[in-house]
Amino acid sequence: MKIAYKHLVKNIIANPSIDEISDRLFQLGHEHEIENDIFNMEFTPNRGDCLSLNGLLRDLSVFYDVDANQEIYNEKLNILDIDFENFSHDICPQISFLKIEIEDIPDKYKDYLNDYFIDLNLNKNNFFTDISNYISYENGQPTHCYDADKINGKLVFQELDTDQEFETLLGKKINLKNKNPVFLLNDKVINLAGVIGGIETSCSSNTKTALVECAFFKPEAIIGKSVKYDIQSEASYKFERFVDPECQDRTIRRFIKIVDEHANIKDVSVISYNFKQNKVTKIPIKTNEINQIIGTNISQELYLNYLSKLGFIINDEHIEAPSYRSDIETQNDLAEEIARVIGYDNITRNEITIPKGKKSNIYDLENNLRFFLLDEGFYEIINSPFVGSDSSNSISVDNPLDSNKKYLRSNLIESLLENLLYNERRQKDSIKLFEISDIYTVKNKKINVTRKLGIIASGRAGHNYKDFSKKISKKYLTSVFKETLPNENFEFKALNRELLNTKVKNEIICCEVDIANFSSDVLSYKKISKPPENFIEYSPISDLPYSIRDLSFSIKDFTELDKFIEYILGFKHDFLKEVYIFDYFNNEKNAEIKIGFRFVFQSSDSTITEAQVNDIISVIIDHTEEINGITIPGLN
Repeated sequence: MKIAYKHLVKNIIANPSIDEISDRLFQLGHEHEIENDIFNMEFTPNRGDCLSLNGLLRDLSVFYDVDANQEIYNEKLNILDIDFENFSHDICPQISFLKIEIEDIPDKYKDYLNDYFIDLNLNKNNFFTDISNYISYENGQPTHCYDADKINGKLVFQELDTDQEFETLLGKKINLKNKNPVFLLNDKVINLAGVIGGIETSCSSNTKTALVECAFFKPEAIIGKSVKYDIQSEASYKFERFVDPECQDRTIRRFIKIVDEHANIKDVSVISYNFKQNKVTKIPIKTNEINQIIGTNISQELYLNYLSKLGFIINDEHIEAPSYRSDIETQNDLAEEIARVIGYDNITRNEITIPKGKKSNIYDLENNLRFFLLDEGFYEIINSPFVGSDSSNSISVDNPLDSNKKYLRSNLIESLLENLLYNERRQKDSIKLFEISDIYTVKNKKINVTRKLGIIASGRAGHNYKDFSKKISKKYLTSVFKETLPNENFEFKALNRELLNTKVKNEIICCEVDIANFSSDVLSYKKISKPPENFIEYSPISDLPYSIRDLSFSIKDFTELDKFIEYILGFKHDFLKEVYIFDYFNNEKNAEIKIGFRFVFQSSDSTITEAQVNDIISVIIDHTEEINGITIPGLN
């Protein structure tokens, strides 16, 4: 999210420099870059309250005197008569509507509104939509504006399981599938709630009467919709991270005030619906516990003063979290607030002495298991410990960073299966993965932590001439593992492909073993793999189709063999993603070696063409034909 420095500093009495504000934001844990006096912010998912100008000013108020009290419309408002029904209270527990009619559309904007578009290099749309976008920037609450003259009939909010086409206000047609929270007008979708409105009811440059929707949506219902339908949506970015459910009245009155500063209002009316009482989080005042958590010795007066500046309500015996701080639940959360304000670098460090000695057998055992699997062509995976699915013994996290993943893993195979399917969708034909990690379960109200090794594999046994024609199976993996670690128990099993959304037919073989069940025999394994000599930079996996070419070479001058193989395996090109030997035959009778190389080509930007592949192959052929004693059979 982008916030202009000049918009921040005009609300701060001390008028600090951009570098000073930058330092304060970093201290508060708000990562950012500065681009032409614009803060390009990166917030953690649980800090949706900071996704606005006012949100950042609230946090900065612990360091500065801040004046962010924008004027609102304070006159009495008429009750709006609207035919509206909400069938999904749990997803939209609070919603307000404003109907406002103006006499004439203004020719120009006030400086503060005009500067918003100029300073952030944004395009204007129409009067009401421009105000809606500005208010979202100012206070973090997205609103949506309908042309009121186009709202004829009953307006309904509902999570609908449907399959229908919907044209957005940007003119993009999308196919809504499965469950989506939507607004319907006369049973037709006019708004993908929390993401984007429809073109049929959108405001235009001629709109003089607008119906403004101001809602709170449950984040879980909005998360993933913009990605699913490939829509760039500032609104969904905020709704996914939680907006303040208590700000609707102020938001609407701020909207009216801005309209009033630009045009003559002919009529205005409002209605608000509250289908569910908001949760109020109250935490006991325990200053000593806060000091123990973060290693400080601040006074209770200073502690409560910090929280008060951040918007927390202080009562005699407890601290009440403001409605915009859904991430605050425990003493640990309050301790984190204080640590941010003090600055982690300003907290006295205590040295911890770790006795020197030999590394534990568990560490060595795990390390040897890693090298054994790497030597067998497996790749190590590190997955998040949080998942979206639960089981009877899963542990739920009260305040997850991602509300779609609020359970701790109770097994490794489900995550590894997702990794495998991800690679299969990107046309990988030999997939061998493993992970060593803790899993968490609860039984009889007791949390159990178990260290596990998870293995999953499918496709070709390997990209080499020995394994190229072999397929991964229970028998194959069992024999490989028993040969090197004969005394360990790897109980491989095949997963049922019929339960998966995949067209690939290869067997999926997996197993999950307690680390504690391995014997000390693993410690005697002699590793072959070595760490890379140079840093290997990550490159994203392309989703585009790849192209394969096979070349078979005949070598009769064996003195050139090593140089030839080194050239082929070391050949570099941006489109060449992999090259390996898939066939090798030594014909001693004819004093000839035949080697088959497979070349895998793929682009990250566009589908690679046959002409592009031919050009690269031609370079390889031209070079190898110059080497004495090497030919390509069948090549004209």
